[in-house]
Amino acid sequence: MNKQMKIIADENIPFVEEAFSHFGKVITVSGRKIQRTVLEDASILLVRSVTKVNKELLEGSNIKFVASATVGVDHIDTDYLRQYNIGFSYSPGSNAESVAEYTIAAIMHLAEKKGKSIEDMMLGIIGVGNIGSKVYRFAETLGINCLLNDPPKKRLTGSDVYVPLERVLSEADIITLHVPLNTNGEDSTIQMVNSPFLSRMKKGAFLLNTSRGKIVDEKSVINGIDNLGGVVFDVWEGEPSINKEILNLVDIGTPHIAGHSYEGKLRGTKMIYDGACAYFYKKYGWNLPRGILTDIIDQIDIGSSRSPIQDAISGTYKISDDSARFKEKMNNENLKPAEVFDTFRKDYQHRHEFSRYRIKLSNNQKKEAQILAGLGFKVSVLRPE
Repeated sequence: MNKQMKIIADENIPFVEEAFSHFGKVITVSGRKIQRTVLEDASILLVRSVTKVNKELLEGSNIKFVASATVGVDHIDTDYLRQYNIGFSYSPGSNAESVAEYTIAAIMHLAEKKGKSIEDMMLGIIGVGNIGSKVYRFAETLGINCLLNDPPKKRLTGSDVYVPLERVLSEADIITLHVPLNTNGEDSTIQMVNSPFLSRMKKGAFLLNTSRGKIVDEKSVINGIDNLGGVVFDVWEGEPSINKEILNLVDIGTPHIAGHSYEGKLRGTKMIYDGACAYFYKKYGWNLPRGILTDIIDQIDIGSSRSPIQDAISGTYKISDDSARFKEKMNNENLKPAEVFDTFRKDYQHRHEFSRYRIKLSNNQKKEAQILAGLGFKVSVLRPE
């Protein structure tokens, strides 16, 4: 292996220098500044979702391998990569836990804010892949009834577990979107959430989008906001230059950070590193530091809590704080929206997944202990003295 191989990498990929120094010289760059001139003499390109990888970027370069530390690939022209025999790897499922936890935190926050009981609500999950299936598992653990919609899986399996969209929209009290961005064909998702979609939703239902911004027609949401009981958007049509009008209308608004748990990012790095080793037939020379995904980082005692589930979730991730900080910065007239969006993401402090926390409960909270364990928390039940 040529130790002088040049690697261009998005600076927001954790441990990227430690991992890929086994291949050669790593140069980190802001993802939005990765342009054709930056790729001079580079053989490997490592990106996240903000970099468009296509003919315009790669034509005439020496790039032999591209990897994206993301679960989606709508920013990658994979047909172009195949046409020119450029290797490709990405990290499907790496941040599924993170997005699912964000979704549950958002639902719990909205339910509390609107004075609703989650056990009395029906959750409609549109898109039941790596993330949607984890949301389903968490919802079942919490005792939330679910309706699942996934046309490709319905055609593949024929299973009655997947129901028509019409039924989901008419019956669900909460709609959460976990679909890829497909721009054509029978499974096109571009602007799938539009005026007709919203008009078929149950009045007062919650709407959550953590997938891709362009699956929602934001003007329709602005016009139909009064019929919605609550809105949570982590992704936006025009990101990073998002529309402040809709940001200020939604209950929770964040800058595409639902999948930004520290553990999710680390898994992403490991997956693209493994992909590069396989492509270049290179022996593994790096691994994540021992315990970095599993060691307990904090303990929370909620043995006397009247709302232990809510307190455990908000105690580990208070989603409303992220939203409040983002809205405050976006509404600063002296700052450009795109710069706020990117800076917030770049400087986003480590958000750890539920599995990194130990929850202490009292002996009479056995049911809550079972639920929290099902959500991934480490649980200790303290026996009375």
